[in-house]
Parts: sequence; C-alpha cells; structure tokens
Amino acid sequence: MATRFSDALFHLVKSLEKAEKRHFKIYIKRSSDKEDLKVVQLFDALDKMSEYDEKVVLKKISGIDKSKLANLKSHLYKELLASLRLLKSRDNVDLQLSEHLDNARILYNKGLKIQSLRILEKAKELARANQKFNTLVQLTSLEKKIEILHITRSSTEKTRQLAEESMEVSRHIERVTRLSGLALLLYRWYVINGHTRNETEEKDVRTFFKNYLPPNLSEVSGFYEQLYLYQSYCWYAFIRQDFLMNYRYARKWVDLYKADPQMKSIETGHYIKGMHSLLNAHFALRDYRGFDASLKEFETYADTPEAHRHDNFRVHTSIYITSARINSHLMKGTFQDGVKMVPEIEANLAEYALFVDSHRIMLFNYKIASLYFGNRDFDKAIDYLHRIIHGPGELRVDLQCYARLQHLLSHYELGNYDILDSLSKSVHRFFSKMKNLTIVEKAMFDFLQHSFGYPPKEIQARLEKFLDQVQHLEKSRFETRSFAYLDIISWAESKVKGKTMEAVIRQKYLSSSRK
Repeated sequence: MATRFSDALFHLVKSLEKAEKRHFKIYIKRSSDKEDLKVVQLFDALDKMSEYDEKVVLKKISGIDKSKLANLKSHLYKELLASLRLLKSRDNVDLQLSEHLDNARILYNKGLKIQSLRILEKAKELARANQKFNTLVQLTSLEKKIEILHITRSSTEKTRQLAEESMEVSRHIERVTRLSGLALLLYRWYVINGHTRNETEEKDVRTFFKNYLPPNLSEVSGFYEQLYLYQSYCWYAFIRQDFLMNYRYARKWVDLYKADPQMKSIETGHYIKGMHSLLNAHFALRDYRGFDASLKEFETYADTPEAHRHDNFRVHTSIYITSARINSHLMKGTFQDGVKMVPEIEANLAEYALFVDSHRIMLFNYKIASLYFGNRDFDKAIDYLHRIIHGPGELRVDLQCYARLQHLLSHYELGNYDILDSLSKSVHRFFSKMKNLTIVEKAMFDFLQHSFGYPPKEIQARLEKFLDQVQHLEKSRFETRSFAYLDIISWAESKVKGKTMEAVIRQKYLSSSRK
C-alpha cells in the first residue's frame, strides 16, 4: 500500500471540489470515446479512497494490468488538468493570456499573420491593464518576430513604439526579478536562521540587503515592483527585529491593494500574505487596537467569494486567521479560551494536510504549546513541544531552541527536579551549539541551575533577582526574540507576585486598553 498522497494523481483527485468533479465528468464524456471512459472508472475509484491502494484500483478496473494502469493514470492526470484549465480560465487572467498567446502562435504558424497580430494586440491590452509584464514580454516577443520576418503593413511609428515598449518592459522585468529574488532569499534566511542574534549577523544581513537592492530605487514604480520592494523591506526588518519598520512596510504592502483594488482579485495570494504580515507586525508591537482592526478586516475578507475562489486562497486565509486568533489569546492572556480552539485547529490541519508545509505545522505546534503553558497545563505543552524537538531539525533554529527552553520550564513548573539538572545542561548545550544564547537566556539558565532544592524564600529572592536582570532588556533589539517567543518577564512576574501567568498578561492588556 502506498503512503497517503504519495501518488500525484491521487493527490490531485482528493484536492478537487464538487463543482470541479462534476465539470470533469461532463468534460471527459464529451471529449472521449467509449474506450477512454476507463479513466472515469479510475477517477471514481480514486475519489472513493481515503488512502491510495494500487491493488484495490486494479481489482476495480477490469482488463488492465500494472503497465496499462500507469498509462491510464497519466491520461487521467492530463485530462483533469485540461478540465480544470477550461473551468478556471474564466476567472484567471493568467490562463486567459496564455490562451491568447497560444492562439496567436497557432494562427501565425498557419500563415495568418494579421489575425495573429490582432490577437496579440488584444492580449497586450489585457496584460497591461492587469500589470502582467512577464506575459507581456512573451507577447511583444512574438509580435516583434512577426514584424521583423514579414511585411505586415504596420506603420514605421508603430514599429518604433514596439521597440521602445519592449525595452521598457525588459527593464521593468529586471527590477521585478531582482526584488522578488531578494524577498525570496530573505525569507529563506529567516526560515533557516530566524532573527539576527548579534552585530555580526546584523551586519551580514544589512550588507546583503543593500547590495541586492536595485541601484536606483527612484525608478521603482508600478504594482509589482513596489509589492516586492515592500516585501523585501518587511523581511529585512523582521529578521533584524525592527518591528516598527516591519509594520510600516507591511502597511504599505496592504495599502497597495487599496490604491489599486482590482489587484486584489489578480494577486489574491499576495494580499492574503500581506494581511498575515500586517497582523504579525501588530502582534510584535503589542498594538492591540491595530491588531483587532486588521483581524476584523481579514475575517470580513475571508467570507467573500474572492477568498474562496481557489483552494490555496481558502486554505491560507483560514490558516493565517487561525494563527492570528492564537496570537490574540497569547498577547491578551486569554489562555483558557485559547486552548478551546485546539481540537478545531487539529481538525483543520488534518483537512489541509495537502496544503500545509512542515514549517507552518511547527509554528502551530509551538503556539499551541504556548497556550497550554499559559493555561498551566504543562503536560499538554510538553506533548506539543516534543513534536518540534523530535521533528525536522533543519528548520527554524530559533524555534527549535525556544521549544527546548519552554520544555525545560514546563518540567520546572511540574516539579520534575530529578531531571532538571541534566535537562538544563542539555538545553544549554543545544543553545551554545547553535550559537543562540542571549543575555536573557544565560540569566534563565543561571536561575534554573541554581534553584533546585532551595527553600521557597530563597527561590523567591532568586526569582526577584532574575526579573531585575531581564526586565530592562525588553526593549533591547537583540534580546527581543527572547520575549517574542516566550513571555519570560510575565512568567517571572507571575512567580514573584504569586499570580498566574494568565492574570499577569491579562492585566497588562487591560491597562494598555484603557490608555
């Protein structure tokens, strides 16, 4: 039996919605002869399976062996894509432009050059209106080829304009390519390393960022150039823990769509990601009002047909809103309400298993563990932290470190003193190996290693000393990550004041809300 979703065709079939399945059945019965209707039998067999099992498939379709099944699967895969293309082309500009380009090529190859040029002109108008410059390059390239190789009776002025347009589009594409590449490489840096930890890393990121920017930013114009520029600045600021700059550029990113509303339906994925980045910026700054307003705006958007137009949009909108709701509980101290979300979150992650990457799952596991930790359900927190500690180690060094630190604190809260000494040393070694130890973390390890078996009064004094050591570091940029991943100050305050962590964070939120 194959592993679930290991078969690409099975993966595609299970991703289809009811309307897409219905359209495929109509499409295939119109376009295929009776012999080809075995693909419908294969489709039905896969659709009814919860896991892919080739032996079951062979039993359900008579007259085929493994070699014939391979060909049938390949045929079904192509027909499914053709059906989806036909169904989705009406509401997808990229598919429409691709169809125009294909038609223009077919007409040109038939020798119908003038008809081909007319379609190209129509497609260029559509591409310009929707700022699809990558396709515009292909359209102008074919148009230039026709004009150069044949007498088309075009005016000399038009050919001059075509040459100038081609050069301008090329310059635009070069800037977009450079900026989108920068945003992607910064994202990669963050996934591998997390936030900068010292002046050396800060200098490296700053040098890389400045060297990769286009030489003349004053030439940056148009939706896509600005979009990738703002994304790059967002990642640059976030990596450096400059959360105010991160907020400013996340705001610019989202505001691009307010300035050009049609782009929300054309580049929906970037809008959804922009709202996610904006919510994260509000969270990092503890901007409660801004966070609530942006979350409400995003939730309203999630109910629109546009947000449900494609699986990617629907799934990621849901994931980002869920993440924001968890963050809301974390920063407002409503941990009891937060843990009530967990069963639904788990169900959604199972439903979205096709679409959710391991990095996103790791983040959810850490956030859920933080909810349980704040709710004093430390055994549950440990269960979720184990998923990170024993999960893929190549992602997010910083998250790996903080999962171990929260795991250590959970055992401390449970009074498992017999394992704390060895566990503390193990976590310390992991941090040191990853070169990830900050002043706050050093103070934390020092406190834990010298608090085993002491009487309550002495532990209280040590807690007060630890709190005094770290409280003033909350505004230090290279220490910020310590508080972003684990609200260690609120934890220490709860121990000193004899209150729950939930009560301490809740009071901070209520005090800030009254200002």
